Amino acid sequence: MFVFLFCSSPHHFFHTGPSRSVVNRDNVEWTEEQEASAKKKVLENSQPLPSEKQEEYDCRANEYWNDFYTIHENRFFKDRHWLFTEFPELAPQCSLNHESQEQRREAAAVSHTDGDIPGTSATYRILEVGCGVGNTVFPILKTNNDPGLFVYCCDFSSTAVELVKSNPEYDPERCFAFVHDLSDVEANYPVPDGTLDVIVLIFVLSALHPDKMQASISRLARLLKPGGVMLLRDYGRYDMAQLRFKKGRCLSENFYVRGDGTRVYFFTQDELHEMFTEAGLEKVQNLVDRRLQVNRGKQLTMYRVWIQCKYRKALHQPAETQG
Repeated sequence: MFVFLFCSSPHHFFHTGPSRSVVNRDNVEWTEEQEASAKKKVLENSQPLPSEKQEEYDCRANEYWNDFYTIHENRFFKDRHWLFTEFPELAPQCSLNHESQEQRREAAAVSHTDGDIPGTSATYRILEVGCGVGNTVFPILKTNNDPGLFVYCCDFSSTAVELVKSNPEYDPERCFAFVHDLSDVEANYPVPDGTLDVIVLIFVLSALHPDKMQASISRLARLLKPGGVMLLRDYGRYDMAQLRFKKGRCLSENFYVRGDGTRVYFFTQDELHEMFTEAGLEKVQNLVDRRLQVNRGKQLTMYRVWIQCKYRKALHQPAETQG
């Protein structure tokens, strides 16, 4: 049994090891009364901040995330070893498209005439967007021994990217970390369109302004090769973190600012499904993960709500969507 600790400031969870004081139950169904109570709580604290304050948080988003990583460095989040259970696409020797190695090598040569692009000889390419200090990247590199694997990773925060590069486990022969603003759809990624096998979004889409989410997902979808998948895990509507926000923290409907200036949105399954399908992807998985944590020592009951998605780019694209 593990205890999960959560903080209302930054956006991820981590486990501390065995505990007898906390009971963790998976896939808990909510009663109508619980959902009604959660809706009421959200409504009570949903008065949005003035537009000038919202604009300030938007303009200074990079500054707030750099400050966060400057303070916490690599001590806040723990490596996500649960990744390979939830997303076996990240595990060793996983071939999404069931291609032969020869086919994959031929595909790798397409559009890779620029020798400056890292990972050009790779046969399996993963991109993590919003990599933070590498709590997803390094478990992948340590666990997946596929010699054809190459991992790209980027973050909005230059401080976070520097922490990834300075990690002794960072291997430039297998990984390339770079600064990138997911919400800037005009900014180019260091890989051509149609070349990635997997794109990973772990608690990162929720940090974007809702108006910028669709364009960001559509831009990422163009990077996937036919048969490639986008993997997402993020906050669900009425998660404990949403219910804990007090008045004066709401930016817009289901979108909030934390005490440290970073922002967070809480999704429904339908919202995410609409975004992914609008980007031309097909649903493989879209589920709600509800967990109940009961701290018997403190007599606290906590409900966590996450959404997990897998959406695939069709192997054969319709003519009008190609290119």
